[in-house]
Amino acid sequence: MPRFHCPVPLTPGEEIALPPGAARHVQVLRMQPGEAITLFHGSINGPGGEFEATVTRMGRSEVLARIGTHHAVEREAARAVHLLAGITANERMDWLVEKATELGVASITPLLAERSVLKLKGERADKKLAHWQAVAVAACEQCGRNRVPTLHPAQTLADWLQAPPQDGQRLLLSLRPGTQPLHAAAPGHTGLVFLSGPEGGLSSTEEDLALAHGFAPVTLGPRVLRAETAPLAALAALLV
Repeated sequence: MPRFHCPVPLTPGEEIALPPGAARHVQVLRMQPGEAITLFHGSINGPGGEFEATVTRMGRSEVLARIGTHHAVEREAARAVHLLAGITANERMDWLVEKATELGVASITPLLAERSVLKLKGERADKKLAHWQAVAVAACEQCGRNRVPTLHPAQTLADWLQAPPQDGQRLLLSLRPGTQPLHAAAPGHTGLVFLSGPEGGLSSTEEDLALAHGFAPVTLGPRVLRAETAPLAALAALLV
């Protein structure tokens, strides 16, 4: 059954106009009145779960649906992992956001690292953030998650450390000697922050700053993974 993100109040029995994004998707699928869909609010702190719904009207620019039964279904990971990911080249960052969402990441902060190829600020940064949030929404619609991970504004590591929005253990993916294997550094299911660099990795200055603020260096093994692959491998290991 098609699933759509619907960040508006959802009450069983009520008829609502679907938000523009969901309405467009229903129109693209050429759905007809009477067909069933699933709606979810998507907020991390919202009601959760998902709602049965039925398309009641297909207009040229408006789609109406009647809300049905609520199902308290949650498909979130047992552990909350917050990803600080060095911004990679355009398509690679999109892919990272999409797959991290599918794997169950709790939030993503795009990191303006010294070696990031893509430099963002002002209106361009706002547009990119909205684009990445839309990528995360689409991934939730596909994979069955009912809570969309938060995409924080792009920022430098120094800025993030001024007022970190997440608590918990801090891990840094590093190629330095003396790192611990990831599975040894993060046993159990406690929440954590995972920091990974862009193409070329974090600079030595950034790594030193992270280590000085409580990040423990970890490794994924003897092979050097691409910037968009490494955090996903870590998430897969942490969120199983």
